[in-house]
Amino acid sequence: MSAVLRAENLGKRYGSQWALRDCSFSLQAGQVTALVGPNGSGKSTLLELAIGLLSPTQGSIEVLGASPTREPTEVLRGVGFVAQEHPLYRGFSVEETLLLGKKLNPRWDDSFARERIIKLGLPFKKKVGQLSGGQQAQVALVLALAKRPELLLLDEPIAAFDPLARREFLQILMETVAESDAAVLLSSHILGDLERVCDSVILLVAGQIQLLGEIEEILASHRFVVGPIEEEMLSSCLHEVIQRSRSAKQVATLLRLESPLVLGDKWFVQEPSLEDIVLGYLQRGDVVSSREVEKVLP
Repeated sequence: MSAVLRAENLGKRYGSQWALRDCSFSLQAGQVTALVGPNGSGKSTLLELAIGLLSPTQGSIEVLGASPTREPTEVLRGVGFVAQEHPLYRGFSVEETLLLGKKLNPRWDDSFARERIIKLGLPFKKKVGQLSGGQQAQVALVLALAKRPELLLLDEPIAAFDPLARREFLQILMETVAESDAAVLLSSHILGDLERVCDSVILLVAGQIQLLGEIEEILASHRFVVGPIEEEMLSSCLHEVIQRSRSAKQVATLLRLESPLVLGDKWFVQEPSLEDIVLGYLQRGDVVSSREVEKVLP
């Protein structure tokens, strides 16, 4: 099966500063991937490279079998994109905005778009510029979903939503993926929501991928080990230390396991959440490649 999106050693540089570097991954149809990282980590740059708003400095990116910059028509007809600032024509009414979407997109699902607007309680005659920020974000999402894209790129789409609106959107997103088999790359800081709806995760830190894989596999391969600070852990193998914290009496270490974990009697193991793991990588303090990890004999 060919990838819906494929990046190979992808990088974008502004002057001497790399916004994104050595980024390689692929997305398959029906796959929902979380794109996470702190502000300035390269998430928006990656999404803008995927739709051809930016050209790579190094490497390559392919979307739906085509280059976003060299073959924009082939790419854009099958991609739905919602930018973080959800730009819309503020002078258009909601009705006119949907009409524009219908005119520009050959696979436009007008029934879905109108039903969604009615469910949201948005007046068709009201100008987009008169809507609240959350309502404008909802309209932008309706436009992206009604396009029935093969690839959906979402840059912080639910940041302005209240908890109920977030849950409703994520439910619609899951239903859309199930119906259309679209691939989704979803950027968000709300890790609890991402863990519920995403299959895989890409963690960017300072423009480089620090964590990549299926969420189930990531959860299974990371553990917190906690024990008295004066004791030594006993293990027959090496593990990657992601983050370590100490109190007066205990030390807690987030490990990426590379073989079975063997501990002394005074140590116990906790299963971390996705949020625990992501925060552990963010608190690491530096960016390391897979070839430059800290190894310890616990």
